Amino acid sequence: MEKTVVARTFDGAELSIETGWMAGFANGAVIVRQGDTVVLATATASKAPRPGIDFFPLTCDYEEKMYAVGRIPGAFFRREGRPGEAATLTSRMIDRPMRPLFPKDFRNDVQIVATVLSTDQVHDPAILALIGAGAAVAISDIPHGGPIAACRIGIVDGQMVESPGLPDLDRSQLDLVVAGTRDAINMVEAGAKEVSEDILVEALIRAQERIRQIISLIDELVAKVGKPDMDYPHVGVSAELKQAVAEAAYERINQAFREADKTQRDTQVDAVKHDLQAQLQERFPGREQDISAAFESVLKSAVRRAILDEGLRPDGRKLDEIRQIWCEAGVLPRTHGSAVFTRGQTQALSVVTLGTMSDQQRLDGLGLEEFKRYMHHYNFPPFSVGEARPLRSPGRREIGHGALAERAVKVMVPPVADFPYAIRIVTEILSSNGSTSMASVCGSTLALMDAGVPIKAPVSGIAMGLVTDEGDSSRYAILSDIQGMEDALGDMDFKVAGTRTGVTALQMDIKVRGLTPAIFRQALEQARQGRIFILGKMEEAILAPRSEMSNYAPRIITLHIHPDKIRDLIGPGGKTIRKIQEETGCQIDIEDDGKVFLATVDEQAMERAVAMVRDLTESVEVGRIYKGKVVRIMPFGAFVEILPRQDGLVHISQLAEQRVNRVEDVVNIGDEIMVKVTEIDDRGRVNLSRKQAITDLGGQETNGRGPTPGPAGA
Repeated sequence: MEKTVVARTFDGAELSIETGWMAGFANGAVIVRQGDTVVLATATASKAPRPGIDFFPLTCDYEEKMYAVGRIPGAFFRREGRPGEAATLTSRMIDRPMRPLFPKDFRNDVQIVATVLSTDQVHDPAILALIGAGAAVAISDIPHGGPIAACRIGIVDGQMVESPGLPDLDRSQLDLVVAGTRDAINMVEAGAKEVSEDILVEALIRAQERIRQIISLIDELVAKVGKPDMDYPHVGVSAELKQAVAEAAYERINQAFREADKTQRDTQVDAVKHDLQAQLQERFPGREQDISAAFESVLKSAVRRAILDEGLRPDGRKLDEIRQIWCEAGVLPRTHGSAVFTRGQTQALSVVTLGTMSDQQRLDGLGLEEFKRYMHHYNFPPFSVGEARPLRSPGRREIGHGALAERAVKVMVPPVADFPYAIRIVTEILSSNGSTSMASVCGSTLALMDAGVPIKAPVSGIAMGLVTDEGDSSRYAILSDIQGMEDALGDMDFKVAGTRTGVTALQMDIKVRGLTPAIFRQALEQARQGRIFILGKMEEAILAPRSEMSNYAPRIITLHIHPDKIRDLIGPGGKTIRKIQEETGCQIDIEDDGKVFLATVDEQAMERAVAMVRDLTESVEVGRIYKGKVVRIMPFGAFVEILPRQDGLVHISQLAEQRVNRVEDVVNIGDEIMVKVTEIDDRGRVNLSRKQAITDLGGQETNGRGPTPGPAGA
């Protein structure tokens, strides 16, 4: 097998694409390398179209192999199972820029599989998978309008950088993934820390230039090993049938779609479609599917013409007008936080649950992150669109929408040091007519504030749409707050979330070949205005995080102990910590650096648990006064236990202000006396003075009894 390799150096690291020696039965297969990260990407098509379908059957899969990072999977069977959330999101990220560029009438099954074979945890395998998908299809005989490529842009230490290393992303102000062709961008995915729109446009322009450079590398490979496109049976609706549908139903369609209410509009449109089938059945027998396709084409044309020619949307709104908003916080009595956000006929219920740090999600993947503290789960039940069908586990769409809303709000959540809670938000979509992911951003923000989570600033989200003139690319309309029909019949779904200050998340999918920076700039500005308008409506429901948490939420206190004391707190086989938890009902979590988290809804139980932990883990401090218990008497002094399993010596000369001849004349075993730590020598021995303690306390300690001092420095 002959290997063909093309390579170019970007940002100090060589990016290579090679083919010819792996996966020979695939229509196209490439190995993409950068550093020690290696990804195999394959594209395979069936030899014949799938019969009886009216859509393009594309599947994109991203496979994370744990051997790539030298780990054995943590699952019971010790093998990879269902893809994790990160792998699912990357699969979607491959699908989104690839799908629009396949021929509309192609019906052969196509599967793109990207398998991570090795990762150095510096160069992102997801970006290499996107590049590999574009290259594998480009060299194959599968028809496609690419190639596509991708890159990541970050802002690290104030500088915009291309291809930031994975370890740098934690401190990057921007994590922007862009995919597109040599001419235009067609997919964007981003998380940001309140980045301005101008900076985003600059980043998109830089990403486009890098994408062109990578595509030129793919072009080199295609020139060497590329195959001609396969022949396939073209399907479509005849001009005669399209004309017949337009003549028979255009005026009724033009009236039906202008109904503002989604349910009534759908009913009217379906009625027109049903009548049309009956009217044309005799003229075009057995072509019900073609009549339906022609009807959808005429409907799309009518909607787009109304928007471009009249500036009129299906529900009568102006292009930049937001639907009516109603929202309320604190709608559920026993949850830790809740809110309903309604925009038009889209409604989301978001519910917050606060837990201890042991409730974090453990991640078993190839990334650097091992735990996830902030989680957002999105559910889309069938009743939300008026359907009756079996409930299933979350699919790729639900995982993707939940991750987008999570990314949008996560940067506003306070750090563990300020708010030591794991946070889970569940958003239930109660009704859907477009932009449910952005409704879940708004709902989760309101629910967090209702739960008393001190977020830095509220976040809102809006979905933008685009309608272009197929005959004149310079003529277009950007739509704010798109509804379902505008999403289905338009050219773009551009979701933007952020605060009043800047953008926190971005996601774009388009159906046309790509967008220009000018359209991006206008869409981002229109989105900013809409976002701020929505924030104003949210602030009418709840202006700031509540000062008190729900009575049903756990109270968490963080203590810091010396790491050497962790074993004392845990005890042999966990006996000591279990005893504290059983006696107080308080949950205790310990981290390796000595942080101890105590959680309970019972204030008195918390006080008892804190006292027990401190008794077990407190360290002796020089200069501090303790109440101790005499545990041993020697001719030269008394040993006094001042902390559990920690005692010190009070020399006979330090037992009293006057001369002492016999220790027993002053104290006996079992007496409680006040002592001051005067020294801890280099062998760890503690020297105490009762005389100095009495002096410091103003002579209050008498006969081994006296006041118990507060903590040092109190």
